[in-house]
Amino acid sequence: MGKAGESIPDDEWERFLREAEAGSKDAPEEPSARARMVTARLRGESGRPEPWRSHQPARRRGKGWYVIGLLVAAALLVVAVAPGRVVGWFGGGEGGGESAPLAVESERPDEPPPADAAAQLPTVDEPFKGSPAARWGDGTAGIGLPEARATGWMSKGQVARALEESRDFLAASSLDPGVLRGERPKKAIALINPHQQDVQDFLATAFRSPSSENDPLLLFSRFEKTKVRLVGDVVKTRGRITYREGERGAVEVTTDVTYVYPSVRASAGSDEVARTIVRREVVMSWDDPEKIITEPGTFSLVSYKADTANGGCDNSTGYFVPEFSAERATSGPGDGPEVDPYDRSTSMESRMRDTDGAECGTASRT
Repeated sequence: MGKAGESIPDDEWERFLREAEAGSKDAPEEPSARARMVTARLRGESGRPEPWRSHQPARRRGKGWYVIGLLVAAALLVVAVAPGRVVGWFGGGEGGGESAPLAVESERPDEPPPADAAAQLPTVDEPFKGSPAARWGDGTAGIGLPEARATGWMSKGQVARALEESRDFLAASSLDPGVLRGERPKKAIALINPHQQDVQDFLATAFRSPSSENDPLLLFSRFEKTKVRLVGDVVKTRGRITYREGERGAVEVTTDVTYVYPSVRASAGSDEVARTIVRREVVMSWDDPEKIITEPGTFSLVSYKADTANGGCDNSTGYFVPEFSAERATSGPGDGPEVDPYDRSTSMESRMRDTDGAECGTASRT
């Protein structure tokens, strides 16, 4: 697979034009995406959890949970990742930053990670204290890659490259320090098929005029550096990448990863740590250039969903807006159910379906 930005050879382009004009059924197709915005809200619970563990947003304003997903079909495509057990999820002790790191996730776990009964508050020195993420991997080390095998139009080596570049997209979109500080995710966007015009239009609008329908946070993690700053240089992650043969022999890659971002206020001397937790599922199609118009080293987006805790409820700024104790003290209860942001035992599809119709809710812990 070539580098992003390389053009299609002239002879292949001319062949496509001839076949398209002649109406050949084998002519490459420009990927067309049909977009549908799905907003799922979480219903509030009757009681109020302990403050250190709760996110109870004011109506359409605060922290809490919102779930929002943009489904984009390159030809049809929606993948259901098979459930299973994660080896080592509970191994080496329960919770706590002093326990041994978890083995990388290889399958969906059967249940959420146990809660830390000590109710430990995070600090600037230990921003993941009291969180299951204390045992998760750092950056891409927490994202499991499967063994490559020849699939669809790709050889084993090409599949391995596609998997690595899929993980590169996750790093460029959700872990890159500049992007986290609010910069435009140029490296990540360069990996998306430029011929997928409606996706390109969405991206242009999302960064020019972000809104609930055109939200860059669906694909990218960004914080406004004038308001908050991330603590340290580590983002904790847990998730995995899977793949299968897709439409027209494409290699369809599904990424399902949870990211944990600790932050403090941008003002000097601030030391109260708030954690923003984002789970994203991104499905990518590495298309056969003989059948789909694409550029070497780029993929077509099939679908993307995001589920966020303490990132701002009804937030259309284009940046995550974590809330701290002062905001939580004046926030009312959400109208959605209580959700554990660390629970990876259910699929994103199930989570969004279960919370459809709610606007804001409550995270059981951060």
